[in-house]
Amino acid sequence: MKRIYLKSVILFLAVCLVSYAQTKGKLVIIGGVQTDEIVKKYVELAGGPDANIIIIPNAGSEPIRWSKSQQEDFAKFGAKSDYLLFDKESVDDEINLEKMDKANAVFFLGGDQSNLTRDMLGTKLLEKVFDIYNNAGVIGGSSAGAAIMSEVMITGNELINPDSNSAYISIEKDNIEVKEGFGFLKNVIIDQHFLKRKRHNRLISTIIEHPNLLGVAIDESTSIIVNPDDTFEVLGNNQVLVYDPTCSEDIRMNDKGLLGISNMKFHVLISGDKFDMKTKQVIK
Repeated sequence: MKRIYLKSVILFLAVCLVSYAQTKGKLVIIGGVQTDEIVKKYVELAGGPDANIIIIPNAGSEPIRWSKSQQEDFAKFGAKSDYLLFDKESVDDEINLEKMDKANAVFFLGGDQSNLTRDMLGTKLLEKVFDIYNNAGVIGGSSAGAAIMSEVMITGNELINPDSNSAYISIEKDNIEVKEGFGFLKNVIIDQHFLKRKRHNRLISTIIEHPNLLGVAIDESTSIIVNPDDTFEVLGNNQVLVYDPTCSEDIRMNDKGLLGISNMKFHVLISGDKFDMKTKQVIK
């Protein structure tokens, strides 16, 4: 009996130690066009002068210039940062892995989100990013660096209307291309530059085709700070829109492929508003 009790205690302590060691960190997801307020908050969450941030610029066309500009932004608020330069072949080079081992925060720059997933999915480097996140680190990203946060990732490409003069002119089946993102968020789809670039049709199309997921649309100069308990707070100059199709009714399609949905919930959030992604409710 004593042995059984002792084994139970050891097992309980082991579970507690694992739980303590694996504490999810925070996500800072920016809809594009960073503000000082948002950068300052990211640096603060990452530890201020004790922060050790790794910048990943693979989405962009000028990785060195953009990385140095981001370093200057972080330095204004007292944070140290470095950046990695790699492609799909060199991503897991020892120098990259060693730098990531020393970091407590990661920041993904903007550009084309498909470049990030092309270079990093299935790599040791991405595993190390998740190690940072799962040990109370801070993961941030802007624009393309926001898009990769969700497991279902909007690429920005249209499949049926790729040559249309006006992007996203319809809400129809199989038009919006999605691919696998990094999956820091499993139950939402992130969209960015949302109001500024009038991207309603592409997100509505996507969530009708993925009605088990929330659509979280972040405008420019605006961010969400995602907590370990899957709540988030809006920070920034503009708005965040949340589309909730999870309890909707009568998802349908006509013979032209146009999509319909009834009783979908919709929230418009401003800076300071809080939202619970588990209960799908605004926090009062």
